[in-house]
Amino acid sequence: MKITSVKARQILDSRGIPTVECDVATEKGLFRASVPSGSSAGKHEALELRDGTKAYNGKAVTKAVENVNKIIAKKIMGMDVSRQREIDDSMVALDATENKSKLGANAILAVSSAVCRAGAASEGIELYEHIGRLYGNKKFILPTPQMVVISGGCHADKSTDLQEYMICPHGFRTFKEALQAGTETYNALASLLRKKGFHTNVGKEGSFAPSVPSNRTPLEFMEKAIEQAGYSPGKEICFALDPASSEFFENGKYALNTESKKLSSEEMVDYYSAMVNEFPIYSLEDGLSEDDWQGWIGLNKRLGKKIQIVGDDLLVTNVKRIKKAIEMDAVNAVLIKINQIGTISETFDAMKLTSSENWKNVVSHRSGETEDSFIADLVVGAAAGQCKFGAPARSDRNAKYNQLLRIEERLGSKAVFNGNLY
Repeated sequence: MKITSVKARQILDSRGIPTVECDVATEKGLFRASVPSGSSAGKHEALELRDGTKAYNGKAVTKAVENVNKIIAKKIMGMDVSRQREIDDSMVALDATENKSKLGANAILAVSSAVCRAGAASEGIELYEHIGRLYGNKKFILPTPQMVVISGGCHADKSTDLQEYMICPHGFRTFKEALQAGTETYNALASLLRKKGFHTNVGKEGSFAPSVPSNRTPLEFMEKAIEQAGYSPGKEICFALDPASSEFFENGKYALNTESKKLSSEEMVDYYSAMVNEFPIYSLEDGLSEDDWQGWIGLNKRLGKKIQIVGDDLLVTNVKRIKKAIEMDAVNAVLIKINQIGTISETFDAMKLTSSENWKNVVSHRSGETEDSFIADLVVGAAAGQCKFGAPARSDRNAKYNQLLRIEERLGSKAVFNGNLY
């Protein structure tokens, strides 16, 4: 099925910041996708092209939109939407820069994602099924969700140094049951925070951001919330952490201002090890800074046999950086963010490489999301097994969870829920 038109526009993401949306049309109809954006973006990510003018305080994306409408559209018009790799490669070649700085990763990804949707329609199958075919996967798995319930760092004001605290409901038969348990725990946490005098306004990802006295306090609240909701910490619901350590790495030290500490890489590993020994933490993402390679090696050596050590800013869904991490034995899992690399095909490449090393893939949202649920189909289609979509609150987050419910319903007796963590 050939592309008959390509049209991009500027829309707003969940933070009120502009992003790119693209419509790709074929004889089957019009297919739309929009691009997420991060607050704590790694410096090695593909470039998110913004105007840098007065409009939207420099955040407008009219240049990226124009690149789609005037440059990319001409290149891919008439191409077959079933040829995802060919279309993606043509856009990468058209950009011809290492980090997609000419056209913008946000421009390229909007087109790539819309083409993927059009490809599914051209074959008369669901998006997750089409992704499965492109990826080479036949067994669809519903993911264990990492649900962000407390935020700090640059995702919240006057909260913790660590950026994200997550509950992970895994000890259940179905995704539907896991989502229910996670949501009930989230609501129990709100009740506990209110009783202790903390506010329960929600942040960018639907999570709470209380001004607590230490970085371990949220974990204590989370354990109590799980029990109050009627579940078992560790057995049914585990924890995951995303400290986003690059954000508090200063002059070779990790500055934990909440606790008036400045720690070396080795001391940060000790810090995390103590938390892992005390709480049911199964996953640690961005535990060290994005270029602290030696620190990462030490972290993985110390904790990699016990928990999941996830590279996000360190790896940015980039095959070259993943290969380096493999050589250095720096992590055992990767966070997958489609806008870090800029095309669906390159995302597949990253996921296949990590899977070949028996590393885990965690498909993730960004702090700036839209109502687009593409990544829900991606995590099932590629059988990644884990997802990080935020709290079960705000439509930009629940759009993904609700799509997973629909997919599980459609799969029926063939639906498999991944309750096996690291």
